[in-house]
Amino acid sequence: MFRINIKPLRSAAMAVLAAVAAIASSPASADSMCQGSFPNLITDVCWSCTFPLKLFGQAAFDSAGGEDYASSDKTSVCTCKSPPTVGIPTSFWELNQMTDVTTTPGCFPMLGGAKVNVGVNADAYGHNGNNEQGGMAQARESFRQVNLYINPAMYIMGAVLDNSCMDNRGIDIPWVSFADPTHNDEELANILTPYAFPFGSMVAIGAMSADAVAATAGFPIPEIFWAAGSFGPMYPLTGTNQAHLSNEQSARLQTTRVLAKLHAAGTQWAAAGNDAMCSYYPQIIMDKRQYKLQRLYPRPQTEKINGKCCDPIGRTTILTESGTEAPLSTFRDFGYAIFRKRDCCSGAFP
Repeated sequence: MFRINIKPLRSAAMAVLAAVAAIASSPASADSMCQGSFPNLITDVCWSCTFPLKLFGQAAFDSAGGEDYASSDKTSVCTCKSPPTVGIPTSFWELNQMTDVTTTPGCFPMLGGAKVNVGVNADAYGHNGNNEQGGMAQARESFRQVNLYINPAMYIMGAVLDNSCMDNRGIDIPWVSFADPTHNDEELANILTPYAFPFGSMVAIGAMSADAVAATAGFPIPEIFWAAGSFGPMYPLTGTNQAHLSNEQSARLQTTRVLAKLHAAGTQWAAAGNDAMCSYYPQIIMDKRQYKLQRLYPRPQTEKINGKCCDPIGRTTILTESGTEAPLSTFRDFGYAIFRKRDCCSGAFP
């Protein structure tokens, strides 16, 4: 079951070269407002976030102290029908996606600060400002652009389990906010998630505090799906944060909203739970517990805080944002590694 698979490295290397060539061949230019760096998968990633690795429901490797929640109750041999498989119930946290959150349309901080000329929303720059009601400033707000990357780093390295449990998609950039008309239009965004309308009431807003406390102590409450814990309200799924507290808080909120939007659109499927043992499955309303975030840029979050170096959705950013708020800079770009909970039937006898 445990092996190093070298074949994917060749195809992955070709994919990386193709992606770099595509950026290089597009109308790109250096821009003082678009900076970044390629993440170093050795020094910038906190690999302890993949733990605990569980077999038969029991932690097999948990020396790193990774956080987890009970997503599956499979504790005996598992079977799948297509293809016919008898295997071992296995769970871990897989790094398979990244985001960068930027103030500049067409900017890709995680690609070294490459910038492409965009034909739509070219003037939709990020900003920090104030909400004003009746001529009085009520709260700070911000707007950010977001890019989502598919980066199946663990499949490429083949370092954990056999490939049947891994996300084996090629490296890609499947979603960019400047090309999504719902990203800066609240009315269009609400058409995608009409079920979000009732959750603007004071009672619903008050429940967000409970979600923030739960996420800070452990994992968020999935039933309070309209909240992203201490990050703020989940809806509307736009690039505007009506309660901007810090650049880190806004960036994590935007990353969370992108995942929720793709779940609502049916393009992001769940990988945790009993239903995921044999295949991914659609999940329109995202279970927030299945993702952990680790900052890669501008300052990799590799130093452990209370033994942890990645955080569930909604956990307070008071400690993690240390050193990322530059008082002399209004605009800041951020990048994150996304670890997704994976439950699967790791095949022993195909």
